[in-house]
Amino acid sequence: MTEILFYHLQRQPLESVLPTLLQKSLERGWRIAVQATSPERVSALDDHLWTFTDESFLPHCTDREPDAPEQAVVLTVAGANLNGAQVRFLVDGAPLPEDAAAYQRLVLLFDGGDPQALALARDQWRAVKAQGHAATYWQQDEGGRWQRKA
Repeated sequence: MTEILFYHLQRQPLESVLPTLLQKSLERGWRIAVQATSPERVSALDDHLWTFTDESFLPHCTDREPDAPEQAVVLTVAGANLNGAQVRFLVDGAPLPEDAAAYQRLVLLFDGGDPQALALARDQWRAVKAQGHAATYWQQDEGGRWQRKA
């Protein structure tokens, strides 16, 4: 059964949280897909992951590159699982994949300051629970650590 995690972004923006979560997933040996809702957002995330810290970068590619199936991290707007990812990150309201059961983990990151994002996350929560998936809800505490709330 697919584990589905909802990350409620309140203290940090996506650009701060996503690289850390991707690094932790790579440390576990997982292949990853990151799905956004527009090619412009994919391009912005692509640029950011190369430069998010002065000390390192996060190797990845976009789904437009011919070697995407061989890469551990692929950024995309499509629902296809080009690289055989075990984990799929959904950002900016990207829809739940029809093949959700094909993943070990789905991670939905949503902006707590955006009423539309909150409403969509609530709808997605109800949908995954109705499908029988194990869903958890996470918020950051004052120290910046993620705490399971539900």
